[in-house]
Amino acid sequence: MLPMRILRLLLVLAVLTPSLLAAQAQRPMTFLDMQYLKRAGSWAPSPDGRWMLYTVTTPNWEEDRQQSDLYLVSLADGIASGRQLTFTDENDEDSPAWSRDGRWFAFLSDRDAPTGGNGGAGRNQLYLMRPDGGEARKLTDAKDGVRDFAFSPDGRWVSYRAGKELDAQLFRLPMDRVFEAEAEQLTETEAGVEQWKWSPDGGRIYFTTPDSRNRDEELRREKGFTVNIRNAETPLSSLWVIEAPTGAVSRLTHDESISVDGFTISPDSRWVGFRGISADRYERNITEEGINADLFLLEVASGQIERLTHNEEVPERGPDFSPDSRWIAFSAPDELTRYSMTNERLYLRETSARGATFQKLGSGFDGDLSIGFWSEDGKTIYFNEGWKATRQLFALDIAKDAVRQVTDEAAALAVSQDEDTGVLLINYQDPSTPPTLFTVARLDRIARRAEWTQLVDVNPQVRDLALGTEEEITWTSTDGREVGGVLVKPVGYQEGQRYPLIVAIHGGPASADVLGFNGGYGAQAYAGAGYAVLRPNYRGSTNYGQEHRTAIVGDYFPQGYDDIMTGVDHLIAQGIVDEDRMGVLGWSAGGHWSNWILTHTDRFKAISSGAGTMNWISMYAQSDVQRNRQFYLGDGLMYDDFEPYWEQSPIQYIRNAKTPTMVHVVEGDPRVPSPQSVELHMALKKLGVPTELFMYPGRSHGIPDARNRLVKSVSEMAWMDYYVRGQGNKFDWRQVLETLPGNGERPRAATEQGR
Repeated sequence: MLPMRILRLLLVLAVLTPSLLAAQAQRPMTFLDMQYLKRAGSWAPSPDGRWMLYTVTTPNWEEDRQQSDLYLVSLADGIASGRQLTFTDENDEDSPAWSRDGRWFAFLSDRDAPTGGNGGAGRNQLYLMRPDGGEARKLTDAKDGVRDFAFSPDGRWVSYRAGKELDAQLFRLPMDRVFEAEAEQLTETEAGVEQWKWSPDGGRIYFTTPDSRNRDEELRREKGFTVNIRNAETPLSSLWVIEAPTGAVSRLTHDESISVDGFTISPDSRWVGFRGISADRYERNITEEGINADLFLLEVASGQIERLTHNEEVPERGPDFSPDSRWIAFSAPDELTRYSMTNERLYLRETSARGATFQKLGSGFDGDLSIGFWSEDGKTIYFNEGWKATRQLFALDIAKDAVRQVTDEAAALAVSQDEDTGVLLINYQDPSTPPTLFTVARLDRIARRAEWTQLVDVNPQVRDLALGTEEEITWTSTDGREVGGVLVKPVGYQEGQRYPLIVAIHGGPASADVLGFNGGYGAQAYAGAGYAVLRPNYRGSTNYGQEHRTAIVGDYFPQGYDDIMTGVDHLIAQGIVDEDRMGVLGWSAGGHWSNWILTHTDRFKAISSGAGTMNWISMYAQSDVQRNRQFYLGDGLMYDDFEPYWEQSPIQYIRNAKTPTMVHVVEGDPRVPSPQSVELHMALKKLGVPTELFMYPGRSHGIPDARNRLVKSVSEMAWMDYYVRGQGNKFDWRQVLETLPGNGERPRAATEQGR
């Protein structure tokens, strides 16, 4: 018999071994891991509320593409009941929707197009399939593909839009003869159908279409005259209707001062609310066209149109109707007479009260109100809003004009309600949970996490990764105000040990870092490499009230800079950070502040500036937004007074720059154009400050392709490792080339340089 002490030791080892093995099996997260994360979406609950269709998109890093298939899950049983319905390895299935009786579902697919995936509208056709199995049956053979589709509310028809962008028309098939009947063409518009929607009673289809078509414009491009004209004159769009029983088509709007863009139909089908954008080419064909739009209300029976708002440089969102159609509402800034960044409020009145004043609701809430969904009785409006370093569900009691917080999770969540079934869906993520979906049976149970049912788990591999702990923190800034943010600790963090720091500055600046999964430009990859990461919600950020968000107006950088630096000092005082090993990175507004830090302190060893401004004077005209810049920089027109724009430009202080700085930008970035980054790079070169400029192909504000996003991340960390920690040899192309097949051993982690 074994001695008792040995028996005790064996017992302890038996208990500890599983956890020890699990710990050994885990490895830090890498930037390449991020490229393998799947995405679930296109949620479609069944009419009886028992099942849900959804898509899963799987990236293929080796072949530089992605592919999507359809899945089905029980809303009652959750993850364990989920199963894959389609298996098209080389093609895509998308946009699932149930027939009204729940016997079939339809979807778009390019499965009969040439292989290669990522087909798009030009290759998609419409298919019908049973949820209990069997082969999908093809419904359409449209020459230029099907763009979108919908079942009529009464279940009699499946309608779809097919054709090239400028030629797309509406068609329908009868569900009782869906496999035999010829498709009926419903529209024959000159310029093609844009937006379209069935009325809730199934009697009508509303759609928008341009009033004319510029054939010469199309021809000159076909003939190779491809010059782009800024804010070119384009046709206005109007609202039209199709009478479902007869197929008769008629025009509903004739106002030549506006272009119809977006509409909503009341639940009782008696009203149509729509947005009209200014007809002026320089107010309409711009990024900021929303501030030059107003809301309108059409009474279906009479055809009368009421203008609901008449505000200059004020964006309104909506309109939206209560479930009984009695009330109409929209959200807009508290200040309606001029451009501002005041908190958004809710504006409400009875739908039929033509000309009546809207009641403003939510003034006691220091956050933005929006319209997510209404309670069944129409007495409460639910909305999602950022709250410090989280995102929660809130509720507005209309009668009491009072807002209450419904959820309280250390997470980022967004609750929605399916319009047709009433099913509640909770999009959720937290520091250890990639984006996923839950449901809950009733609204009064949504505050209790134990009542939720998880529906998808498309990235279980994350549980095998060692993640740094993430927490919300606060500190006191230079003016005595409390500032918050998110701290990600290194994997294996030990109290009392000081770590190198990355300050990851979010964009916006009207945005915020929250307790989500792997935010901060891949903070978990840095945590896995031994860094602490601070994600500060500096002055100018949302989620902390209107005063916090607008405190930088007229003096853009200084207070936000102080907020960031006092956050760094807080971590140093806490014994977490080694002040001799610190780096900064950011994109967009995060790049703006990185450039200000570069020109105002030498405390950091390395900086990576992504799409950041250097010169507000030149950027004002280069960028695709002006009113926003003007407001931030004092609200005076730049051409009347250049001084405020120059005083707040980092380039004025470039002689102070000492920190090695990597610069990243997309060549055709419309928001923070690449000349800003070129200006920074050239200055640093001439001043002898170590620098590199990576200019990515594309015409977007973010890097559009996965391969180059990996390049940015890996090169950025290599820069930090070299200058902050004195490791590695800066960026080596082998670090990304070895992630691909045929380049040596198995794909490497893409962050393992110098370690």
